[in-house]
Amino acid sequence: MPAASQPDSGPGGPAASDAAALVELGLGIFVMKAISLGASLGLFDRLAAGPESSEALAAATGTDPVALRRLVRILASYGALREAEPDRFGLAPRGELLRADVPGSLANFVRMLDSLFVPLLPEAIESVRTGQPVFERVFGAPFFDFLTKEPEVSTVFSESMQDLSRQFIPSVIEAYDFSSFRTLVDVGGGHGSLLRAVLGACPQLRGVLFDLPPVADRARDLLASSDVADRCEAVGGDFFHSVPPGGDAYILSWIIHDWDEPRALRILENCRAAMGGGGRLLLVEAVLPSGYEPHFGWVLDLLMLVGLGGRERDEAEYGDLLAEAGFRMTRVVRTSSPLSIVEAVPQ
Repeated sequence: MPAASQPDSGPGGPAASDAAALVELGLGIFVMKAISLGASLGLFDRLAAGPESSEALAAATGTDPVALRRLVRILASYGALREAEPDRFGLAPRGELLRADVPGSLANFVRMLDSLFVPLLPEAIESVRTGQPVFERVFGAPFFDFLTKEPEVSTVFSESMQDLSRQFIPSVIEAYDFSSFRTLVDVGGGHGSLLRAVLGACPQLRGVLFDLPPVADRARDLLASSDVADRCEAVGGDFFHSVPPGGDAYILSWIIHDWDEPRALRILENCRAAMGGGGRLLLVEAVLPSGYEPHFGWVLDLLMLVGLGGRERDEAEYGDLLAEAGFRMTRVVRTSSPLSIVEAVPQ
């Protein structure tokens, strides 16, 4: 009998529904793997043209028809696909986000998790025992060093982060008023998705994107072809050494959580030095909630532990970190997404 249909146990005992929920949580990694397989096989892209039978999909992808139908059933049961009619499957709303050709696609994000983080799980107990990441133990080099040696993997990672950011950027712009700033420096700004969006919303604002030289070179090309090209520039460098001066606002989106305390402090101290006596610092991060309601920051925190050695933080922890770097946290602005904006000023 399936666990979900068993009767509850007596008073004080666990309910069968709790057991079923735990079983589903335990199997969650296989759901993610199924989504990754669907993206790798191009199922979501193919179904953009309309529903197809599992047999036709198997022929198009060079897979076993029975095995593919088993995969498709999982995807349908978790809302990525829908059965339009018996054994003909089409895209559900979640599946639309897994197409490679849609803005904000999460296909690369799922593939990145599968290739870079799932292999760490067998060693994750070592991270819990030692407090140190196991990425180097598994892949032979620390996370970002590994990416520099593997350009194809680095591209998937970079694109997945840009795609994920595009999902949350509107909520950041909606929640925070950037109109009082003159020059915004986007530290670790990647390919410029956030900076372009902020500049688009604030016609008076000038922007500087700062990232490692190869990333800045790519961002420069993208910014040059955008409608904010005349108000922004891309600068290459290393935020562990210095940050461009001259901004009255500095924004770091999903940067500080990547690093342990000493390196996070170094980045923040370099921002503090670049700002002089004024300006504002904005950290866009998944600030952990005060209670234990579901929030992807809890899982992201474990991912940071095993992969990069960084961490997610709650409001008080960000306040302490900023104070040590020479800032005073002024407020935390929650958004309609899981991200928040931590605002601080020089002390």
